[in-house]
Amino acid sequence: MATNDSNDAPDDASFVRVADADELREAGRTVARADGRALALFHHEGEFRAVDNRCPHMGFPLAEGTVDDGILTCHWHHARFELSCGDTFDPWADDVRAFPVEVRDGEVYVDPHPDPDLPPVEHWTNRLRTGLEESLRLVLAKSVVGLADEDVPYTDPLREGLTFGARYREDGWSSGLTVLSAMANLHDELRPADRKRALYTGLTRVAEDCQGEPPAFDQPSFSARDLSRDRLEDWFRETVAVRDRDGAERCLRTAVAVLDPEQVADILYLAATDHLYMDAGHTFDFINKACEALDRVGWEHADEVLPSVIPRLTQATRAEEQSSWRQPVDVAELVFDAYDELPELADEGADETWDDPDGFVDTLLSDDPEEIVTAMKAAVQNGATPAELAGAVARAAGVRVAQFGTANEFNDWDTVHHTYSYANAVHRAALRTDSRAGYRSALAGAMSVYLDRFLNTPPAPIPDGTEVDAPDDLRGELMAVFDEEGEVDRAGRLVAAFLRDGGDPAELKRVLGEGLLREDADFHTLQNVEAAFSQFDLTDDGAAARVHLVATARYLSAHAPTRRSAEQTYTIAERLHRGEKVHEA
Repeated sequence: MATNDSNDAPDDASFVRVADADELREAGRTVARADGRALALFHHEGEFRAVDNRCPHMGFPLAEGTVDDGILTCHWHHARFELSCGDTFDPWADDVRAFPVEVRDGEVYVDPHPDPDLPPVEHWTNRLRTGLEESLRLVLAKSVVGLADEDVPYTDPLREGLTFGARYREDGWSSGLTVLSAMANLHDELRPADRKRALYTGLTRVAEDCQGEPPAFDQPSFSARDLSRDRLEDWFRETVAVRDRDGAERCLRTAVAVLDPEQVADILYLAATDHLYMDAGHTFDFINKACEALDRVGWEHADEVLPSVIPRLTQATRAEEQSSWRQPVDVAELVFDAYDELPELADEGADETWDDPDGFVDTLLSDDPEEIVTAMKAAVQNGATPAELAGAVARAAGVRVAQFGTANEFNDWDTVHHTYSYANAVHRAALRTDSRAGYRSALAGAMSVYLDRFLNTPPAPIPDGTEVDAPDDLRGELMAVFDEEGEVDRAGRLVAAFLRDGGDPAELKRVLGEGLLREDADFHTLQNVEAAFSQFDLTDDGAAARVHLVATARYLSAHAPTRRSAEQTYTIAERLHRGEKVHEA
């Protein structure tokens, strides 16, 4: 800041003497401390200046930088700052704090505690937006840490990431927003230290998804507000069927304006089940994740967020168009035929209470698609709710992951995972809206479980907890497994042994979450762990629930270790926030 020259001693007690004016004028720069703060002092172009000596990028001493033409340049990463006010030329660096300077009686005084330009919450929110716009991982990490330190609820940066991702990606909702929603779902299951890591992980994925993408341009809702739910549903499903993105968006925005959230969600779920297993299950999962995110940030943001899922409907591949669903057995036709019978079957079962028969999940895992569809139709007829049927399919999909044979090609992990994440979304959606969309999506999920059967050939045995001793140090032993390649089966056995021995599932989830978030985990691994935690919580039978955590431990182990570069960036942000000198050994 500009020098204020006077021959009088400073009246403001907040100013602290930091240097002799003549000595600083001759030296050009020095470092001084004022109330515990290290300041870089400069005499440049006839003015005295004071800035924080820590470069806001990574903490390098700015007094060791270069000053030329009013620009201070840090020598570590060449961040540049306008010296008089501290504003940066480089968004990745942040502004450096500048301090008021006065010269009195040949002495230089500085106010080390000026009012901030912005309140901390506003500053960190602005930095969060910059991190999203520029896809700057370190800036995002610093923002998450800074906002948490100000006791800002995690839903605030979640909302920023959600609305940014929906607005600044013309192609709509994708993996980044799905990861962000999944990480929000994990929030309460994680160690407190990992909750910020999860949010950082989701926000970085959103920024990466949007980088270089054109923004979305809205289609308005219809001006009519007296349209019925049935009419809006029909119009929306028809526009999706013919891949009319603009028409579908106008219908959906109108539905958001006039219907309640459950009705809006149900219309989306129905459109996603008019065709089978769209985009390998991603379409349904993305829609459900959008709804779950809105549950956290508020459905008043639905008009900003939900239209982003429309491209996932109108551009999606449809399983009935895939040869694997048509040959050698036309399983698509089996499902569509069952669709036609669902209204009558549901009416017959309306007053019945379904008891999950012994062997039902085994039937879903069998190699006879007609038997599978027959069993599911009988379940509906006998009173199975959409959520009950979807839960059984999710258990079968979990078994496929738990029994995935490592003799298969590595990429085939994705195949069983797609079915599993889809089945989890279907189950959670069926708990949200009790409609025929749950039955339809469960039928499609069951056929995908059937088509994955060869990836359990030969099946890996599901551990019952007796194969190894229960770990005395769960965290140490499981993390050691994730540090090594090829320890897939041992990961599953440790989890099974821990749970069989009465171990606390919450502790196990915290360890799995920690292992997940220290890795550069890919989209599917992040999805998988979130789905497994969800299905564990939704499964009443202890042995069946255990399968989900065994499955995700195996999946995570198969995809670890990684370079862990994202964790390194996050750790740097935390160290800088604590005031540590990361440039020193």
